[in-house]
Amino acid sequence: MIEKGYRPDIDGLRAVAVLCVVFYHVGYGAFSGGYVGVDVFFVISGFLITRLIRDEISAGTFRYSTFYARRARRLFPAMFVTLGATFLAGVVLFSPADLERLSRSVVYTVLSASNFLFWWESGYFDAAAESKPLLHTWSLSVEEQFYLLWPVTLVGLSWLSRRVSQGRPGQAGWIIPLSLVVAGAASLVATEM
Repeated sequence: MIEKGYRPDIDGLRAVAVLCVVFYHVGYGAFSGGYVGVDVFFVISGFLITRLIRDEISAGTFRYSTFYARRARRLFPAMFVTLGATFLAGVVLFSPADLERLSRSVVYTVLSASNFLFWWESGYFDAAAESKPLLHTWSLSVEEQFYLLWPVTLVGLSWLSRRVSQGRPGQAGWIIPLSLVVAGAASLVATEM
């Protein structure tokens, strides 16, 4: 059975994105830009989540609790299995110092902040990436942070749009697109600084 709104083309793009990352990590020279796969995956996720939130806001059915429960059911089971298996392997294979670093990674991953941990730990005297089995969770943390902030942003912009257009239907349709363009431009400028 096909879900309402199912997009096989998006599943195809997801497959391409995942293959780019896998081939990069396996060492295929033609896929030296493995981060592009992560970027494509983020764009796909952003598109789908934005469409879902927009549709639910328009229908008056959006609820934060429902939104976050769906995200948790989709992401947490695999994440906790991965964290548990990685920690158990670390107990067997790692030195006490490496196990302490792994434990810190587990905590930050559960808090959806491992991207910050790995950023703070990066530097000349930092441990090699090969000794950080949860390094890949940086992207999951970015995704979770997006899930925390994006719904609030869209609901807030929708509320502002309704307030501005009160008594003048259709007069504030520019607020959300303009806000997103300004935020995108600011983000681009910030990355170049």
